[in-house]
Amino acid sequence: MPLSPEWQTFVDVATAAFPALGTEVLDAAEARAFLAARPAAAIDPIPVAGVEEWLVPGPDDAPEVAVRLYRPLDAEPVPAVVVFYHGGGFVLCGLDSHDRFCRTMANEAGVIVASVDYRRAPDARFPAAADDAYAVLRWIADNAESLGGDPARVAVAGDSAGGNLATVAAITARDNGGPDVAFQLLMYPMLDPRCDSRSYADNAEGYFTTAAHLRWYWEQYLFSDAEKANPYANPTIADLSGLPPAHIATAEFDPLRDEGEAYGQRLRKAGVETEIHRWNGTVHGFMSMALHLRETQRANATAFTALRRALACAPVVRNSP
Repeated sequence: MPLSPEWQTFVDVATAAFPALGTEVLDAAEARAFLAARPAAAIDPIPVAGVEEWLVPGPDDAPEVAVRLYRPLDAEPVPAVVVFYHGGGFVLCGLDSHDRFCRTMANEAGVIVASVDYRRAPDARFPAAADDAYAVLRWIADNAESLGGDPARVAVAGDSAGGNLATVAAITARDNGGPDVAFQLLMYPMLDPRCDSRSYADNAEGYFTTAAHLRWYWEQYLFSDAEKANPYANPTIADLSGLPPAHIATAEFDPLRDEGEAYGQRLRKAGVETEIHRWNGTVHGFMSMALHLRETQRANATAFTALRRALACAPVVRNSP
């Protein structure tokens, strides 16, 4: 089935406002300049109870990591905390690009959201972003109580490349004895640098995010074939046992659709409770970019309900690798 008229309009507008990565635009600085030159939309921010800017210690001798903390309007006395990693192919986007989504998640899920401004490629290639992701997760868990959150209910979440960092942070936490992670929310995660699934062929062009975009992103992030075989870069080859329960959302017209769903099936085979939701008629990035469309609202409501349910009073899974 073709895209509906409203989704086709969204794709046309989004495509016109985005650089042709991997074909016409090959330089990350040029891509960022292209996006920075776009006129900013005059939209009032979604009200939350509070927004705080933090600098969190980075891994080893790396720079501090900027974190933006969102407090929900209506929350239980000691809310759960979600560490969120934004998408952008490890190269683009940042705290501001996902500000509206994080505000929505904080309010709708009733959680504190800690949005992570990890180092981006190619200025800082793998493992910089993954190391930052784990360092912030560890710091948030260690300091959750002083931040007003519940250290026993810390989750990870991310979209696209951020979905990769979210699940890699959970894997790293398992492999290093903590912190314990209660849940992982993965939205159309970018997981497999091989880029060879059926959905890569079926949705290669015409749906905003293209196969060329994604291959270019991986080229910026990874140096070598050896890194493609590293489970902290490519979690599709990792041991997935002992990971926290997961909710995975995929988009029908997305090159990343099949790898996200296959990852969900691998989690299930490893004994991890996993929900997999394919949202038909949608495209990559829809959950943070098309908040006005009905399918986005349904997908986000489903994801935030899963967060609420998982973080209500559920025990944290504490397993060895």
